[in-house]
Amino acid sequence: MLKLAKKTKTSIPKLSKPVTKKRRSTPSSGLKGYSTAIRFLGNFTDYERSTRVGYNSFNFNLTRMQKLLSAVGNPHRKFQSVHIAGTKGKGSTSHMLANMLEGSGFKVGLYTSPHLIDLRERIMINHEMIPEPMFVKLLNRLLPELRKHLEKSPPTFFEILTCVAFMYFAEEEVDLAVVEVGLGGRLDCTNLIKPVVSAITMIGMDHMNILGNTVEKIAEEKAGIIKSGVPVISVPQSPGVKEVLSKTAKTNKSSIRYTGEDIDFSYRFESSRLTGPHTRICLTTPRSKYEHLPVPLPGEHQAVNCGLALAILDTLKEKGFKINDQLALEGLSRTRIGGRMELICEDPRILIDGAHNPASMEALIRTVGQHISYDSMLVIFGCAMDKDVDGMLDQIALGADKVIFTKNGTMRSADPEELSQRFEERTGRMAQWANTVSDAIRIAGSVATRGDIICITGSFYLAGEAKKLFMGRPMIKA
Repeated sequence: MLKLAKKTKTSIPKLSKPVTKKRRSTPSSGLKGYSTAIRFLGNFTDYERSTRVGYNSFNFNLTRMQKLLSAVGNPHRKFQSVHIAGTKGKGSTSHMLANMLEGSGFKVGLYTSPHLIDLRERIMINHEMIPEPMFVKLLNRLLPELRKHLEKSPPTFFEILTCVAFMYFAEEEVDLAVVEVGLGGRLDCTNLIKPVVSAITMIGMDHMNILGNTVEKIAEEKAGIIKSGVPVISVPQSPGVKEVLSKTAKTNKSSIRYTGEDIDFSYRFESSRLTGPHTRICLTTPRSKYEHLPVPLPGEHQAVNCGLALAILDTLKEKGFKINDQLALEGLSRTRIGGRMELICEDPRILIDGAHNPASMEALIRTVGQHISYDSMLVIFGCAMDKDVDGMLDQIALGADKVIFTKNGTMRSADPEELSQRFEERTGRMAQWANTVSDAIRIAGSVATRGDIICITGSFYLAGEAKKLFMGRPMIKA
């Protein structure tokens, strides 16, 4: 019988009274601790969890973000950076690049989203999350500016968090920060940095109700990170997306190169008795020659992401960064990312993955098939209502033997009963549903045999909720 750790209900209550302006120099005027800081942040709009998001210059306001940064000394101008946008693979590319830079001896800031368990996972320097006291200190420094705008134009949760990240990187004097775009690119608050190099991962259908209902419209928003004179690296794209990116780069007088086209890049999947199934890549430029490198993350899609990370590294060499290839590649080999093909239980085998669009779902199903031996795959799925649901359901139907739908852990969650009905209508196959991931896991655990794999996917929030259930317990014998 599958037993889960007792789940405690957590919430972030809103402040009962408006925040009043107090003197920053008075210790008692600030936030007293990390838990208080988290509750305070709960007062601000979080578009990651909102049900309706208007994609406009009011909700996504770069002028508001600029004022916020200006009030604390424009920290984003005090460190060098790499900016990474795209639909699929931003996080993986960011982590691999950060690991290589750290391995080569640099002090590296890493800003990514979302998080699985702890908000501080988003803000890291050399693999270490921002310390709780530092988080509180920096947020307290922002308080006077936040209070000034609370009534008329309050900043968003993500804007505040991004400002804290930039303040942290500036205060700790990082050599380079790898900054992942939150949403889109053009209006994203991270877009105020002037990076050394910009990168764009694979672009596909995601956030259609916000960014547009064609890949070309989505590409226009992602291309918004392209800045004058800043070189751009991208992966192979569809013809329409490539046209948009190349046109934007030309308009901004920026060079753009694509791996596998302008940059010599190739990969192959192989399996051996010693190393098991894995992907190897080759990438060659006038400055670098990487041959038959094993990709540290499973899946052919990660080979493309790894190639992009290496191409960014090569561009940094061109810009004068002294990179030791051997140390960088040792750093690459140590790359592990929570929530991507992560095994959180061994009996039964439970895998979590944050795949949340058709392309990433297709990659997940294929990767599980290539890297894991199993009798049956049981998929527990929950997603946000604004996603390409039908596209993901079609991919799940190709690989799953049994499907259980559940909520993804946010207000934006699609209704699991409706998902089940939609799946049955599209595929003619029966499915089950549960209101919570813990109930869904119990259902899956009651029918799973030792040779089966349970895959929980559709949302990083869902993956995080599942991981919390197993925290603090031995991974074997759930």
